[in-house]
Amino acid sequence: MTGKQIAEELARTRLEDGADLDAVDHTGKRGKVVKPKKHKTVTDERILSVQDLHVTFNTYGGTVQAVRGVNFDLYKGETLAIVGESGCGKSVTSNAIMGLIQQPPGKISSKGVHFKTRDLTKLSKKEMRKIQGVDISMIFQDPMTALNPTLTIGEQLTEGVKQHKNLGKAEAKERAIDMLKLVGIPNPEERLKQYPHQFSGGMRQRIVIAIALICEPELLIADEPTTALDVTIQAQILELFEEIQSKTGVSIILITHDLGVVAKIADRIAVMYAGKVIETGDKREIFYNPQHPYTKGLLNSVPRLDLAGGELKPIDGTPPDLFAPPTGCPFAARCPFSMDVCTNVYPEVTALSGTHKVDCWLQDPRAQKLIEEQAFAR
Repeated sequence: MTGKQIAEELARTRLEDGADLDAVDHTGKRGKVVKPKKHKTVTDERILSVQDLHVTFNTYGGTVQAVRGVNFDLYKGETLAIVGESGCGKSVTSNAIMGLIQQPPGKISSKGVHFKTRDLTKLSKKEMRKIQGVDISMIFQDPMTALNPTLTIGEQLTEGVKQHKNLGKAEAKERAIDMLKLVGIPNPEERLKQYPHQFSGGMRQRIVIAIALICEPELLIADEPTTALDVTIQAQILELFEEIQSKTGVSIILITHDLGVVAKIADRIAVMYAGKVIETGDKREIFYNPQHPYTKGLLNSVPRLDLAGGELKPIDGTPPDLFAPPTGCPFAARCPFSMDVCTNVYPEVTALSGTHKVDCWLQDPRAQKLIEEQAFAR
């Protein structure tokens, strides 16, 4: 089979063109969901540019290459979802952007992680602390462990805004009350006096969101913000994200493995595998026209309600060992379309449109020539 034939076969086996993207619900299944009601504006102003980001960790067993040359941009008012299975490097990427990787044992190198005009990798710890929680905020996976059980909600909400915005006690309290109202917590004046254990899981997540937003950041990184919540609360939190973004214009990086969450609120998607971003595109390009075999496999492994009796299609094999990652495409050993060149040489980025890019030899115009050269060499 030639490279062109393989690419055509891949295109034929993608998600059905007639599938309704808005029928992917927040549970990761397919069914009717409410479309976003809030209007938001995405501009051409670039808020964040990550260029050739590498993160390694020295361990007793060797050096783990957790993130291997990640590149992406984020624009003002945009939601970028970074998706992939556990261990692919999503959270490490977000922690590196936030300056939360302890060095050593971690080591960060890049050609630049630019937040507006500043390269975050060049800043001292003192300079980075002036940005953390102020210009860039982060929401962590588990709201219970993210909150201090010995401090009231009011103390935790006002701590950052008093330090970074130089507000007095009364002003900080007023800001905290406004934030609790924004995230939908009733009786905010009384709730400020309570402790984390006095709130439900969904309410704690709302509080964590309020803490992240109280200093009015321009960039919000949400690391699996709905993982620990039941599906009803998940839907409420996702609606809250949409409402907050429409009101504040904040840019969001959403870290998740839940494709239903992505379908609901993301504008663009970056698919990660084995420490690399292997495909990026707007939401409809990724869901309707995936061009990397891993992206296709990821989408086909999601349960669908519109196919009664349909069979789940798991991806065969296991991810590569990041102590000694392969030199070629990391998905080659699991890919049903793999060629010799895939195993030996990592593909360059192929631009399929202004927004859709993929690291795959199946889409590289040089692939056919390489296949013919390999066949001749045999």
